[in-house]
Amino acid sequence: MSIFQKYSIREINTLRTVVKSQHMKHYPKEKVTDHEADRIIESLSEQAREKLYQLAVDYGITKL
Repeated sequence: MSIFQKYSIREINTLRTVVKSQHMKHYPKEKVTDHEADRIIESLSEQAREKLYQLAVDYGITKL
């Protein structure tokens, strides 16, 4: 199941922001795209995605 069917756009954008700032911080700038972030998000388990989103909201990571 695609993340676009399960999560709202706001939640997806939050997950993208976290993945880009934390998981992709050593990637070259031209490779830090929404498409690449979506690939990483989809590779995570359902529980990992939920926990990542909750941590982003709790700690305000998306407000960076």
